[in-house]
Amino acid sequence: MAHKKTGKSRKSGSRAREDLKSAEDIESSLPLLIPKRVFLTKGVGKDKEKLASFEAALRDAGIASLNLVRVSSIVPPGAKIVSKRQGLRDLKPGAITFAVMSENATNEPHRLIAASVGVAIPRDQHEKHGYLSEHHSFGQTEREAGDYAEDLAAQMLSSTLGVPFDVDKAYDERREQYKMGGLIVRTTDVTQSAVGDKNGLWTTVVAVAVLQ
Repeated sequence: MAHKKTGKSRKSGSRAREDLKSAEDIESSLPLLIPKRVFLTKGVGKDKEKLASFEAALRDAGIASLNLVRVSSIVPPGAKIVSKRQGLRDLKPGAITFAVMSENATNEPHRLIAASVGVAIPRDQHEKHGYLSEHHSFGQTEREAGDYAEDLAAQMLSSTLGVPFDVDKAYDERREQYKMGGLIVRTTDVTQSAVGDKNGLWTTVVAVAVLQ
């Protein structure tokens, strides 16, 4: 009986190794998904249901028909920032689409909300990656939220490039500081703000960087 158990164990071990090898072969054959383009979009939606207001915001942004997969904060080296119109033209309904998204929602009448994605691109953008930051807030204007998100993306990029960055300085001073350093060539943001519906409907804002 002991001999039979050993034989079964050997077969099980061999099968497990074969399964592992097959999984590794499949993984090695998959292409690396490195986006070549990025476009920015934003939207606002209202509804009595929170989820429906989020859907309305995605529709306003032009991306409700996509299967969105949230990813983190890297702009790949060489990726080109294109217009929303150009980016949407090449997408099909139901397409699995990667995105960095910021969102915010409220059902409090007259409450100011904002969602923003900041972008920072290095000078050597074909060799080095950039950053995307997510920020959402209550009580900030659209410009304030956008500046904050842009500044955050620049801080993250600066830390990887070794650019001095004094967080105690005002935003405009810091912006001049990293731009004078010559290693960050472009910063921008996409931001959507809104005031909570006076009748208490859910109001949702989204800001999105779509990677394709």
